[in-house]
Amino acid sequence: MSPRRVRLRLCAGVLSAGLLLAGCSGGGGDGTAEPARSGSTGSGSTGSKSPTSPTASGDTRSGATPSPTPSASTAGLDFTPDPGRVPKTRAEALRLARAIATTPAKWGPGYVRRTPYESDPGLRPVLDADCVWQLKPLPATVLATLTRYSELPAEDGKGPIRVAAVVTVHRTVKDADWEMAGTLEEALRCPDQQLRQGERITKLGSLGAGFGLLGNLTAEDMLTEGGKYYSDDLGGPHHYYSTQSRWGQVTVAAFGKASKGRSADEVNTALIQGAGTMVSRVESELGASR
Repeated sequence: MSPRRVRLRLCAGVLSAGLLLAGCSGGGGDGTAEPARSGSTGSGSTGSKSPTSPTASGDTRSGATPSPTPSASTAGLDFTPDPGRVPKTRAEALRLARAIATTPAKWGPGYVRRTPYESDPGLRPVLDADCVWQLKPLPATVLATLTRYSELPAEDGKGPIRVAAVVTVHRTVKDADWEMAGTLEEALRCPDQQLRQGERITKLGSLGAGFGLLGNLTAEDMLTEGGKYYSDDLGGPHHYYSTQSRWGQVTVAAFGKASKGRSADEVNTALIQGAGTMVSRVESELGASR
């Protein structure tokens, strides 16, 4: 079996574990946060929960200790990064993000581009004090971030499934580690969030796991989130689910939200495929030759 197929199967396994665990934590299920979380907490100067140990939000509400420390290596992942391929400039980071971010066909049959298809690479969503997502300029800790939006169109009386792929390239591993920590903290601070005008998620729960914990065999750090999605256009509650992973200074996230007639399994299957594609692309873009 090829390394790519092995990694895709591992990704499916860890996502399946995350889906179960997020459901047990009280997260429920619904769509995709489309100001997606691309380093929303800013730099490592803010207090945050550590992503190196599993933390479930929702029923447990138990915070981990602050001051996350980046992993020493990715050796346990059977992945050797090539320092010469790690981006040093914004232009290199944006090229990498575009090479990694999932395209419509990789989510599954029938998926197409949404409009707009790509986010403005100079902006990123930030969750403010009122639990509302706002677009802000990139901080110094982020080289580039890119979101691609796709959907399975409405048909046969069923609404669309909307998905998003987010790739964020940080300047350092520590900066990426703080992003993962901040994302866990956001679900604790804001279980109800406004994505944009007319869209919101509620009862959001999250679960984090370092490599080797809770079935995570694909990334140095990984987290999943689930909640209820509501839309002025699509109604609700509908299934919402997301997953985010980190390799070194790169984080990738996949978001999915359902609508009328669309099941949680349909959304989750798309996320497994979309996230698995990004796992393989990180390895091919940053991995050392063997």
